[in-house]
Amino acid sequence: MDLNSLNAKFKKVAGGASTVFNRAVQFTEEKLGTAEKTELDAQFENLMQRSDKTKLWTETILKQTDALLQPNPNQRMEDLLYEKLEKKKKDRITQYEILGNAMIDAGNDFGPGTSYGNALVKCGQAQIQIGNAERVFVTSTANNFLQPLSNFLEGDMKTILKEKKILETKRLDLDACKSRLRKAKSLTSQSQAASSHPYNMAEDDLAKAETDLRIAQSEFDRQAEITRILLDGINSTHAHHLRCLNEFIEAQMTFFAQCQQYMVDLQRQLGG
Repeated sequence: MDLNSLNAKFKKVAGGASTVFNRAVQFTEEKLGTAEKTELDAQFENLMQRSDKTKLWTETILKQTDALLQPNPNQRMEDLLYEKLEKKKKDRITQYEILGNAMIDAGNDFGPGTSYGNALVKCGQAQIQIGNAERVFVTSTANNFLQPLSNFLEGDMKTILKEKKILETKRLDLDACKSRLRKAKSLTSQSQAASSHPYNMAEDDLAKAETDLRIAQSEFDRQAEITRILLDGINSTHAHHLRCLNEFIEAQMTFFAQCQQYMVDLQRQLGG
């Protein structure tokens, strides 16, 4: 690597370090209340708040629905591990099926020819039917409700968070440039008042500060537009999640209707 390349690389690193330092100074001064901060318009702020609420409640609904489908926290943790390893989850027997098998075994042991034994076998068969229906409900909910919500959090939401972070960085750069321009104007005025010389360094600093501000403003405006477009997409997200919610309710309704029918049939058999 030649000397010119080394110098260029050093200037790039030094410039990057200076930018990070300026951001840190601007951030600190804002927290102390000694620096001005560019505010986003009310509509933009509403979009930001809406995306934050969407993230919060999507995570909450996802977590609680998962707990509904699998109440055992240890098994949920195991399923999560399999998911992270991109392996297929274990096919577990449901609690209804466990109960049903226990009832059938007990009924056969007591004797299916006895009233109690016969009732236990029939009850066990009904429990197994409910267990099978539950498995279908869980699979449907996982595929049609949980997966889309999870995909949103892992995809679009992460992109939104990334672009919001970039926007905040550009905003800090913009406000740091505004602060430097104010200082440069003040120094130029003082220098012009104290010297009659046609040229002074303060004017060069002022020109550079004005150029830096134009560039920072342009980059901020561009990033704000990118972020706004992504935030506007939350409306489509809500519409999609609404369709998924309807599918969840339909699956739940089907499951409960099946359970009721199994119990009606069982009650009829036992009554007979």
